[in-house]
Amino acid sequence: MSHLMISREERVLRLTLNHPEKHNVLSDSLCRDLVMALKDAGKDRSVGCVLLDAAGPTFTAGVDFDQLLKPESLESVEVQERLFTFGLQYHKPIVAAVQGHAYGGGVGLIANCHVVLAAQGASFGLTEIRAGFWPFVAHRAIALAIGERRTVELSLTGRVFSSAEAQQYGLVHEVTPPFELDDRATATARQLAYSSQETLRRGLDFVQKSRDMSWETAGRLAEEYSERTFRSPDFSEGARALRERRKPEWPSLR
Repeated sequence: MSHLMISREERVLRLTLNHPEKHNVLSDSLCRDLVMALKDAGKDRSVGCVLLDAAGPTFTAGVDFDQLLKPESLESVEVQERLFTFGLQYHKPIVAAVQGHAYGGGVGLIANCHVVLAAQGASFGLTEIRAGFWPFVAHRAIALAIGERRTVELSLTGRVFSSAEAQQYGLVHEVTPPFELDDRATATARQLAYSSQETLRRGLDFVQKSRDMSWETAGRLAEEYSERTFRSPDFSEGARALRERRKPEWPSLR
């Protein structure tokens, strides 16, 4: 039985962690299902945005340490490597709606999302150190999101931090009242799903390719991407719509 619930709301694909009785623990099977669903969504032109949320009071308690204790634990690490790095090369926006708490690998999962909303009262923590472990696989994405120094401090101490702190660190972008979380996350996902898909793809591609480039090389890439965008049908339509004070009808959505 899959513990990932997949639903569709027009151009928004909703992926819901659905194992609340086990605090939505990131088991091997759930990690594999998430990777596959994200891969399929990335190839589906009719999907404009992915919305990641969770059923029950907890977003996720993190990876399943019981599975890591088994002899075949290397398989667990391999699937986690794919899951906790997907955001570093994904070309469609991913929105996360976080409630309750997100610990360990849950922080890594969130760090891979492009826009993160969290409910007031939510808590976060890289708590692996308490079990004698370190968030090796999730480290890169988390450090990219909140900085190397902060990631190391949280990994060393295993301390739990609030949604307000998560927003201050840059892990979370917006904190909402719990009863508004789903509505706001859905509205954000819909806005992105109906934005210029051509520009979103090109923008995310630029972010990913320029990440490890020198300042000068990234500048040349920015010029190249800007020129392509200026010549694109979406930019022509967007500029006309702005002048005419109307909603654009993006060619890339047709």
